[in-house]
Amino acid sequence: MAMQIIYSTHIKTRISLRKIEYDLPQRIYEYAEERFIDTETGHMIAVKKVIIYGKERDVMVAYEHEDTDVKLLTIHPLKEEQKENRIQSGRCRKI
Repeated sequence: MAMQIIYSTHIKTRISLRKIEYDLPQRIYEYAEERFIDTETGHMIAVKKVIIYGKERDVMVAYEHEDTDVKLLTIHPLKEEQKENRIQSGRCRKI
């Protein structure tokens, strides 16, 4: 059985509120340049540089595995220092 990518209600709301392309979270998950584990939430994080709101930025998608599927939980663009701060504080660990 093929793995399915499921969007949580929360990520659907974020996509709509932030006017993000519907398939962007899935593309970030599939083609992530970096992956982390968020030690605070236990969620996996996929990060990829994309063009969003007219400029190139790192955008993160939090996700979790559900049986054979992957559930995408939330998406947001990262501010310049945000990713580095989370790595240095130990909140995000590279996987």
